[in-house]
Amino acid sequence: MKADRLPPPLAWAWGIVPGLLICIVIAFASTFVSEHYGGPTLLYALLLGMAFFYLSKNPNASAGIQFGSRTVLRLGVALLGARITLAQIIELGPAPILIVIGSIILTILFGRFVATLLKLERGMGLLTAGATAICGASAALAISAVMPKHDKLERDTIFTVIAVTALSTLAMIIYPLIVDAIGFDNTEKGIFIGATIHDVAQVVGAGYMVSDETGDVATFTKLLRVAMLAPVVLIFALVVARWGRGQVGSTRGARAGLPWFLVAFVVIVAINSIGVIPAPVQDGMVVMSRWCLVIAIAGLGMKSSFQEMSVLGWRPIALVVIETLFLAGLVLIALILEAGL
Repeated sequence: MKADRLPPPLAWAWGIVPGLLICIVIAFASTFVSEHYGGPTLLYALLLGMAFFYLSKNPNASAGIQFGSRTVLRLGVALLGARITLAQIIELGPAPILIVIGSIILTILFGRFVATLLKLERGMGLLTAGATAICGASAALAISAVMPKHDKLERDTIFTVIAVTALSTLAMIIYPLIVDAIGFDNTEKGIFIGATIHDVAQVVGAGYMVSDETGDVATFTKLLRVAMLAPVVLIFALVVARWGRGQVGSTRGARAGLPWFLVAFVVIVAINSIGVIPAPVQDGMVVMSRWCLVIAIAGLGMKSSFQEMSVLGWRPIALVVIETLFLAGLVLIALILEAGL
């Protein structure tokens, strides 16, 4: 069947099928490798996608890959709200809430400042700092979705996902040793791990590596950081909408107002907090969110090449490492002061 013989909506849907199916196949393959051999699924999806970079240049697949990396991404971010309730946030008490909110604000401002010192575009500073401060790869994808569109955005997003995922895996091994050496109790260990490690999976792994109590606190603290995704991305969307043309590349595609997926995120959190979503439906939304993000990052990977990544140089790497160390140091000092150690 030829697409030009179909009505426009059906022709568009038919056109995205090949590329979207490729994204889904890569997502399944990445999940299989992660479940059977360990390691982060998102990183596998990204690397496998980059191995099929040439497909993004195929006119039969490009529309579906674009749909997977953008529209499916936004749907995944919206469904993240099913993992969070206001009760979970309040249950943490004031100390971790203040630590998390303060560290997010200061890390983003610090990342913007360091990016300037390293002579990097401010968009790169906001993207990497937001991913570092909030929830790693998921935050990078959400922030990228509202950034002004320019020819380097996808490359910068891919780099950020790789960097924060790699540093999260390293932190999952090192941070439990640090909190043990300092002498924190299980609650303080959980707050530190949840407030500093970038990705949810690594937070859970590091927390429960210490103890069940630490794992519970780390998970709730991490969910608080994830809950900050909506207001932070909304602020980013409003800020970048005010950037003039030429500031970080073309502002084509930057829009004022509320992105639909952020509105959906907040609405889902509110509904989930009321408790009216049946448990099976909530579980299904969480699973769907995860699959959407894996599919989206597979699409992003196919739109970027290792050759494009190699031209970034050492400065972006230094930026993400410095931001990560700053966040860890900031939370560590706050906990030491709060505990009176």
